[in-house]
Amino acid sequence: MNRADFEPGPLAGVDCRANEDRWTLVFVRDLRHPPEKVWAALTDPAQLREWSPYVADRDLGSTGDATLTMIGADTPEGPRASVRRAEPTRLLEYTWGTDVLRWELAATDSGTQLTLRHTVENRDWIPKVAAGWHLCLVVAEHLLDGQPIGAIRGEDARNFGWEALHDAYAEKLAIAGSGWPDDLTPPR
Repeated sequence: MNRADFEPGPLAGVDCRANEDRWTLVFVRDLRHPPEKVWAALTDPAQLREWSPYVADRDLGSTGDATLTMIGADTPEGPRASVRRAEPTRLLEYTWGTDVLRWELAATDSGTQLTLRHTVENRDWIPKVAAGWHLCLVVAEHLLDGQPIGAIRGEDARNFGWEALHDAYAEKLAIAGSGWPDDLTPPR
């Protein structure tokens, strides 16, 4: 696929849940690939570089500290991260600054159902997070298909439909969106 022909496709299944003073985006997407292949894309630094908003300083498939550096961030060092749970092909959970990301993989007849639970401190970030992960996971699917198109992240995301996705997710989740963030770096 040519990057110029990129289409973000339909919205994913999403929900927003309150957790005391924090908010969790529940983002569900069906992928055409088996859990083993999806797991590798979620944990292998070389694959993460091709689709995610950050680079990892190590394989995320085992528990322990890591550094996830946001691509395009003003500072070369990312917020602290710690892999809390790593159950290959089923569950990956880590902190990223003050955020918590929990990736759940379930085998289906046609591949994998991926459920991402991304917990943030500010409810206004939920549509932003949904739009960003939407773009990233479409790119990841191309990578898994063997047709990498290169990561779409940071300011570049605006050229590939981020704002329309943000607005659509804000409407779907009934969260008034504030648009493009001034700072893309997650809180430390």
